[in-house]
Amino acid sequence: MYFVTVKRPGYVLFCLTPSERAAIGLTDDQRRVQVLERRGAEWIVHREWSIDEHSHTDLMQRLASVDEPATIDALVRIGTGA
Repeated sequence: MYFVTVKRPGYVLFCLTPSERAAIGLTDDQRRVQVLERRGAEWIVHREWSIDEHSHTDLMQRLASVDEPATIDALVRIGTGA
């Protein structure tokens, strides 16, 4: 899977999945990683971690070798290696 990086206030990195149904964001303080789910025009935080627990790089590397998961829960599971 690939990601498309876009600018979004509150994030130093905000990467969309190919379908744009989900995103991985690194917050401005660079201390928190979020997996967000698009609901209509809104982005809702689905899960959040400290970068010490899961970095955005770790999630994106694990997801790079698979097709985009069908659900946000599957994306989180694969991305975190759970």
